[in-house]
Amino acid sequence: MVFYLLSLIVVVIDQGSKWWVRTHMYVGEHRDVLAPYLHFEYYQNSGAAFSSFQGYGKWFAYLALVVVGGLIYYQIKGSIQGIVMELAAGFLAGGALGNALDRLLYGKVTDFIVWGSGSGIMNIADLAINAGVLLLITCMLLRSWNNKRLYSFK
Repeated sequence: MVFYLLSLIVVVIDQGSKWWVRTHMYVGEHRDVLAPYLHFEYYQNSGAAFSSFQGYGKWFAYLALVVVGGLIYYQIKGSIQGIVMELAAGFLAGGALGNALDRLLYGKVTDFIVWGSGSGIMNIADLAINAGVLLLITCMLLRSWNNKRLYSFK
């Protein structure tokens, strides 16, 4: 249940924030939020991370839908167990769906969050994907550490 609820929350917040940016800012506009640590700058990305693969956004939308389908399959199958794994999967699915919606509806992803000196630009979906990956890695490391502890001889 956590998986589905978190996915939905991420999509709603992501799409709501992108709607606000598209309706209240013009492309390229810069707004300080917590200068110098955080500012908004409206950018449209038709590619992937770091503006790579420009123009191939639809392919990434289809890939995201396959990933989300896989996560739903494993959730239904019962393979995603534990709150940390449910949170990780929920963040990943919600983020992937948020950006896939942009790609399918608008042909590009709305990015606007810039940290610090501006070495990259992202959105709520990207933040959720990063959170999901961090939780997934943490869970995998903890399981590995626990397995070594449980099966080591002293």
